[in-house]
Amino acid sequence: MATASETTLPRALGLRDLVLAQILYLTIPEFFGTAAKAGAYQFVLWSIAILLFYVPEAIIVSRLNRLFPLEGGMYEWARLAFGDRIGFLVAWNLWLYVVVYMAMAGLLATSFVAYAIGPGATWMTGNKLLTVTTCAVLICGLVFVARLGLGVGKWITNTGSALTVLTIATLIAMPFVHVWRGTLASYRPLTLAVPPVSIFSLSVFSKMTFGALCGFEFVAIFAGECRDPERNLPRSVLISAPVIALLYVLGTSAILAFVPTAQVDVVAAIPQAMTAAFRGFSIAKFILPICVVALLTNYVSTFNINFSGAARLPMVAGWDHLLPAWFTRLHPKYKTPVNSILFAGVIALSASMAVMIGVKEQEAFELLLIWAFTFYATAYLVMFAIPLFAGRRLSSTFSWKLRAAAVLGLLVTLLYIVLSVFPIIDVPSPLEYAMKTGAVIIIANVGGVLLYRVGQQKS
Repeated sequence: MATASETTLPRALGLRDLVLAQILYLTIPEFFGTAAKAGAYQFVLWSIAILLFYVPEAIIVSRLNRLFPLEGGMYEWARLAFGDRIGFLVAWNLWLYVVVYMAMAGLLATSFVAYAIGPGATWMTGNKLLTVTTCAVLICGLVFVARLGLGVGKWITNTGSALTVLTIATLIAMPFVHVWRGTLASYRPLTLAVPPVSIFSLSVFSKMTFGALCGFEFVAIFAGECRDPERNLPRSVLISAPVIALLYVLGTSAILAFVPTAQVDVVAAIPQAMTAAFRGFSIAKFILPICVVALLTNYVSTFNINFSGAARLPMVAGWDHLLPAWFTRLHPKYKTPVNSILFAGVIALSASMAVMIGVKEQEAFELLLIWAFTFYATAYLVMFAIPLFAGRRLSSTFSWKLRAAAVLGLLVTLLYIVLSVFPIIDVPSPLEYAMKTGAVIIIANVGGVLLYRVGQQKS
């Protein structure tokens, strides 16, 4: 079902690459810290999140991948289901999600390197010049790799995925090691405790649910660069889903075995827990830096996927005449959208600088994270609406089970968007935090509508 434009793209991704990309993309280290904020209630909240959102998401994404294995993924699904305007806004929100999420690159890199070096490097996390410089170096590197294409970029993804699983598996094993050594009295990874109904617990739950467990559809952006996408994209979801769920549940339990809930660092909870877990071991000075650096590759590799996806969306929108043809220009050798790659790099770097103005590190991180995933959630609302409202237009029948899954996914996504304005960390002004978040999302989408209208008028 490839379009004429897609046939010019190299088919670089096989099933193994897609499975590793799914595990990498959905295993997001910062959401381990978010889940740890739930304390003893984390297992119950994870279980509810998996039932109400994760499983419905996997079912719907698998179905849409089989129906429309097209370069552009969710953007094309939305455009075919609801028309060019909605499709454009979905692509716009996905693109904003990627760009804003990548603006965290400097914050994350400096935090992880500081943990790897030790207590003497804590100054790094508060140095804004170092943070912005680090982000600039990373983005320039991502521009270079994206230009070479997925044939090169997939090896970064595969390596990052393997190291992520290895690092989190090490953390999961450490509480059992401490119990065996007698340095931990007991350890129960799966505790059944009913969480209280409060704005805070609902906010943490919504972030655990949507923030941590969304993303199965993202690799579909590269459908035109996959081998046998109609078959391999759904299979990648089926294979990776249980692995990701286990990593989240057991990884969060392991963090709480070593770090009190109130002291969890939402930026770098895993390095924080690894520091405590290896304290007292003679090999700690070797193992800990290796684990922290290995986990840092998760971010670099995820940014690599995100950046490549951000470059494909304007390219595909250009194919559909929703953006200027300038975005569709391909490198003569590597067949990558060079202009779109450069544009995404400039915007990501600008966002990383802008967000550091007037806020501290933890607040800047939380703002970027919430803004990014609220843009993502806006696009998800459209995806879950497809089985409910677009069956006739797509000439496809969606079963009642699929529609029920779509309703669950839609409601949980709406909950995340509504609660995104409530911070889970201490900030100087919760009201100002809420106003910033709401204003950014509204203004950005109004801007998307205006951009679409200008493009249509020029066409």
